[in-house]
Amino acid sequence: MAITGIDRITYGVEDMASAQRFFTDWGLKPLTTEAEHLLFSTQDGSQIEVCKLDNPELAPAFETGSTLREVIWGVESQADVDALVAKLKSHPEVPQVAARDGIERFIDPNGMCIGFRVSERHHAPVKGSVMNTYDRPDARIDERSTVYDRAEPVKVGHVVFFAPNLEQTEQFYRELLGFQVSDRYPHRGVFLRCNPAGGHHDMFLLRVSETRRGVNHVAFTVRDIHEVFGGGLHISRCGWKTQIGPGRHPISSAYFWYVNNPCGGLAEYYSDEDYLTADWQPKEDWVTCNENYAEWAINGGVDGHTRRQYLPE
Repeated sequence: MAITGIDRITYGVEDMASAQRFFTDWGLKPLTTEAEHLLFSTQDGSQIEVCKLDNPELAPAFETGSTLREVIWGVESQADVDALVAKLKSHPEVPQVAARDGIERFIDPNGMCIGFRVSERHHAPVKGSVMNTYDRPDARIDERSTVYDRAEPVKVGHVVFFAPNLEQTEQFYRELLGFQVSDRYPHRGVFLRCNPAGGHHDMFLLRVSETRRGVNHVAFTVRDIHEVFGGGLHISRCGWKTQIGPGRHPISSAYFWYVNNPCGGLAEYYSDEDYLTADWQPKEDWVTCNENYAEWAINGGVDGHTRRQYLPE
């Protein structure tokens, strides 16, 4: 039952025009631009769907206002879909909701709607910039490194949720869906990946209170650190507000840039995360502190016009 990653996410939003403008500025490819239904894709075919908040076909929201409404996980084969659906159906405590687009759907313990389909993603033939490091100063010869005018995300990399029932939600994804622990903040958060070999995490569950549930952010993989910068500067020029970034996470090693998303939570550009295998040993005792969240970061971002730290008037 090999889950390969996030195939499609769906938002329910109040302002469809803002959603369309944001994801266009974000660098996604528009596939459908109807008044009450938007569909975008990344370079590898990951899909981002946007529906009206009150669309009756959507599962109930796990928080008020514009937010993420479902995550469709890609798998390798129809047999994998059938096996996962049968497994969840065999647990009567797992709620099932009406199918849509031929995909059977369930509600996880945190209230998020999930489903499975044979993955429609494909390998994106893009390459990151070669970096001249001290040990390889000639990796790039007689060639300038790339400067990006904007970002064109390669894939939907991971989702992050506020989960008050952290242990129960982790148990659901580990025991029923086969997710692996990558790292952990004890009693506060857990980084999970859907496959033993792959990027540092496909999901991060975070407890900030005993009641708050919702989406923290959706992360979009870009090619390299230079595209993180280029995408962040472009989104700033478009008028969208940076929450924090650029910066770098000690956990996962990734460079990041977080932007307020009118569809709910934040959207993140990131690159250069750790690649893990079955041999990886999770660090289970990360301390919750600023130093472990960001090795360094710029609060409020960089102004896309001045190319300097954003200073509000």
